[in-house]
Amino acid sequence: MVVFAHTLFALPFALIAFTLAYSVVQPHSIWLLFVQVLGCMVTARNSAMSFNRYVDRYIDAQNLRTKERELPSGKLSPNAVLLFFMANVLLFLVCALSINMLCFFLAFPALAVLCGYSYTKRFTWLCHFVLGLSLSIAPMGAYIAVTGSLSPSIAYLSGMVLLWVSGFDILYSLPDEQHDRTHGLHSIPQRFGLRGALLISAGLHIAVLPLLLLFGLSAHLGWFYWAAATLFTVLLAYQHTILTPDDTSKLNRAFFTSNGIASVLFALLTIMELLF
Repeated sequence: MVVFAHTLFALPFALIAFTLAYSVVQPHSIWLLFVQVLGCMVTARNSAMSFNRYVDRYIDAQNLRTKERELPSGKLSPNAVLLFFMANVLLFLVCALSINMLCFFLAFPALAVLCGYSYTKRFTWLCHFVLGLSLSIAPMGAYIAVTGSLSPSIAYLSGMVLLWVSGFDILYSLPDEQHDRTHGLHSIPQRFGLRGALLISAGLHIAVLPLLLLFGLSAHLGWFYWAAATLFTVLLAYQHTILTPDDTSKLNRAFFTSNGIASVLFALLTIMELLF
């Protein structure tokens, strides 16, 4: 239900932020802190995904693309999913508290964003940006857990995640354009049509590029990072070359394969740069 493969969209950037923070302060209990941050990542994501599936179960049942999900298909009961959600919220708060009080207090607005996203498609086509904000919390949280503060570098990295995720979520919602119109749901494809949605997504991904530059410069990164940024840019461009308003048949390749590879390669090379 929580689609663990989709952790490729947030976890790599949290690991970059964690490694950058370690290079700045080098705490003694780094491995314990790593486990605590990873615990926050897993339980926060489980909370968000299970809550989304719970509140969207009736919407998902009406959509051909989602009607076979665990709740609409009856594979899981609503009560079981609600219990899973509450358990993960509690575990998330415990993990955050185990790091420090600042992380504990910030866990509440983080949960508000993560869970609030599930309602946004009911009233605004800006819902994609709320999802982007939800995932951009990950690198900020990882950095704060280590250093207790933020930095311009992390602001650039989180901004990049926000724009990147918002852009590819628009692509992911393309097949639901007609369904959203019929059922009174809101999205950029529903508001601006397929052609407009593709242009907006491309614009957001173009806006990622200056943030890639600013992150690399502010963190004083070298050649491994610039190779990572180049590969990330190429894969961003690639997904927009295989989708057109008349042909979205390669959506899975654009959405998951291209973005998953981009995030993993970007993280591996950037972490190598930070460590070596």
